[in-house]
Amino acid sequence: MSEKKSKFHCPVEATLSQIGGKYKMIILCHLIHDGTLRYNEIQKHIPQATAKMLVQQLKELESDGLINRKVYPVVPPKTEYSITERGKSLTEVIDSIRDWGRNYMSGTFE
Repeated sequence: MSEKKSKFHCPVEATLSQIGGKYKMIILCHLIHDGTLRYNEIQKHIPQATAKMLVQQLKELESDGLINRKVYPVVPPKTEYSITERGKSLTEVIDSIRDWGRNYMSGTFE
């Protein structure tokens, strides 16, 4: 086992190290279900996120290999984000969390 992966004490800890950021799950959910999105489209889906926080979360997701970032050399700059195969492997996890949230919001768990 690599040194990076051996630092975790349980599988949940390892998973949360990848998707546990404030907006990471929301970003992944939109990229999985909506496809490739430009930065401003992601920002519209998460209006409560500051630009600094959103950029940080996107950089971490890219660094972890969960999303791709493509910058087009045009003026004004155009940046698109898409899900990687590794990111797509989280679809079932993200869908389960989304479904649980829908039930919670609808009062199903009261």
